[in-house]
Amino acid sequence: IFVFLRSGRATLIPALALPFSILGTIAIMKLCGFSLNTLSMMALILSVCFVVDDAIVMLENIVRHIESGLTPLEAAYKGSKEIGFTILSMTISLAAVFIPILFMSGMLGRVFREFAVTICVAILVSGVVSITLSPMLASLLLKGHEAETGWFYRVTEGGYQAIYRFYAWSLRGVLNYRWVMGGMFFAVLGGTYYLYTLVPKGFLPNGDANQMQINVQAAQGTSFFKMVEYQRKIADVVKQDPDIEAFMTNAGNSSNARFFTMFRQDRTATAQQIAERLRPKLTNSAGFNVFLNIQPPIRIGGGGYNSRSNYDFTLQGQNTEELYAGAHDLEEALHKVPDVQDVNSDLEFKSPQISIEIDRERAAVYGLNPSDIQNALYGAYGPSNVSMIYSPKTQYRVVMEVQKKYQAFSDYLSKISFKTPSGVLVPLDSLAKVKETVGPQSIAHAGQLPAVTVSFNLKPGVSLGDVVDKLQARAKEILPASVTARFSGNAAAFQDSLSNLGMLFLVAVLVVYIVLGVLYESYIHPLTILSGLPSACLGALLTLYWTGGELNIYSFVGLIILVGIVKKNAIMQIDFALAAQRAGDITPLEAIYQGCLIRFRPIMMTTVAAMLGAIPIALGSGPGGEARRPLGLTVLGGLAVSQIMTLYLTPVVYTYMAKIQGRSKAIESLPPEGSPSIGPTTAPGFSD
Repeated sequence: IFVFLRSGRATLIPALALPFSILGTIAIMKLCGFSLNTLSMMALILSVCFVVDDAIVMLENIVRHIESGLTPLEAAYKGSKEIGFTILSMTISLAAVFIPILFMSGMLGRVFREFAVTICVAILVSGVVSITLSPMLASLLLKGHEAETGWFYRVTEGGYQAIYRFYAWSLRGVLNYRWVMGGMFFAVLGGTYYLYTLVPKGFLPNGDANQMQINVQAAQGTSFFKMVEYQRKIADVVKQDPDIEAFMTNAGNSSNARFFTMFRQDRTATAQQIAERLRPKLTNSAGFNVFLNIQPPIRIGGGGYNSRSNYDFTLQGQNTEELYAGAHDLEEALHKVPDVQDVNSDLEFKSPQISIEIDRERAAVYGLNPSDIQNALYGAYGPSNVSMIYSPKTQYRVVMEVQKKYQAFSDYLSKISFKTPSGVLVPLDSLAKVKETVGPQSIAHAGQLPAVTVSFNLKPGVSLGDVVDKLQARAKEILPASVTARFSGNAAAFQDSLSNLGMLFLVAVLVVYIVLGVLYESYIHPLTILSGLPSACLGALLTLYWTGGELNIYSFVGLIILVGIVKKNAIMQIDFALAAQRAGDITPLEAIYQGCLIRFRPIMMTTVAAMLGAIPIALGSGPGGEARRPLGLTVLGGLAVSQIMTLYLTPVVYTYMAKIQGRSKAIESLPPEGSPSIGPTTAPGFSD
């Protein structure tokens, strides 16, 4: 603001409008029961761009009238009256962009609803502040045009005049050769579609929550004491890493164990870099497999406790033999897919088991029934509480079980005897046959059908959209017809979002079109206002492609935001052109030319402010910053390209739409420069 207006007093007005808008937003967040979390804080950061925009537009219009010779009070009254409808249009249409997000279903809807409400409230509050507080502050703080200008004003005046005159000259050429910009518009449409096919598709970016999970899988039937030995080997490697501050281990789930590691606050490596550094040191261990897993910011469902990776493939079938065989074959096939790693499954059907077949007739001879034998075995290995010892201060449970040394081997089962009604002790070998077999540790179910979950992680630089189709094709080739395969958890949510987000984007554009149509009472002007949207999408996708980013949930929210920001420039241009046409006998070509020149300065100011507000998110600093980086990059890239395109494209589209409406005059090109019919040829408020 200071660079464009060269006035410290003028800069103070939007600066004062900012805390009022944010304060009002936080107050409404309190009433809604929202908290200051990652998404709401991100919404507040982005709101800084929007709340300043409205105040800048109001301020610039008032300053323009002061520079034309009016007093600050007169300029505040006249400027606010002129620009009031423009700010109303920008505020309502921008808030309408986020309406579809409010109605998103599922987990994503619940997650982003708070984000959408926060940013909508900030936009509406800023609109109220800009049409009430900003004119009042301008009338009190600004000086008249006769006030002496400072040294910075005099130094930068020539540079600003040069930029302005270049835009006026280039805009004249574009309007005289409009077919060139029309062809470029269709080229932008084609380039946007082409980049959409090139940019990788993702769901939720890997977060950096200052922690990592290490999953250990040993051979089925591995004893607890052997698992403890394996955990100690892993601990010896983990504690040598300089970026790991602490870790905790759990080895109590059959042949599975887990490590929970915490990183140092002053580390220089990212979580992904630490994982890749530890992977070769741990994956070559004998006797067990290790899967390093960095949890996403949001985990939606999945394979439960035994899921050792972020993405799940769930198989279901009524025939367990075909299901287990197909799951084993699919897991082996996924190991050969180059884009995935840490492939594993929760299928454990070879766990050692002891099968006891009771000879019912022989047991009946001794006066025993199967339930007596079962209760005795449970009492030996269960264990079970048989009594309670009470003392004056506490109480003690009496647990019945055989000694630990007799629980280690199946041979000791023969030492168990059962007392018959006649008092005779009969050994187990006389009543049953003991067999050592293998079987499933547990039988997982999804719904009412047996299920197996195959989990996997992505290699660095690989997006989920790159492998989904490959994995589905591989499963279709390998699995029998009786086994169905579907993604679950985050992978399933990605599939749903890939189809729903495109529809959501179209709905957002349609809602904005309807709102603008109601405000302008026209079905043509909203098309003109939205004509710069393809260029914004082109810039966003191009930035993601160059930076190696992916089109995920966060970058999609950035595209939604671009719908609201880009149309602001067109609204400012078209509002002035419509007012100029209503005020006098002037052609649409001349009116839009004047509107573009008059609104050049506020358009530049609001765009630069929005880009500067998105830079902290684009830099991605701090914990979890890399997850939010695609949103900032999307906004920056979209604004950079759309800023150039809308300055020239919107006036061209406006003239074509005017011709369609039948209101275009006979004039098809602008008169020579300097003609009084084309309005000012210098920057508003400045003289040669």
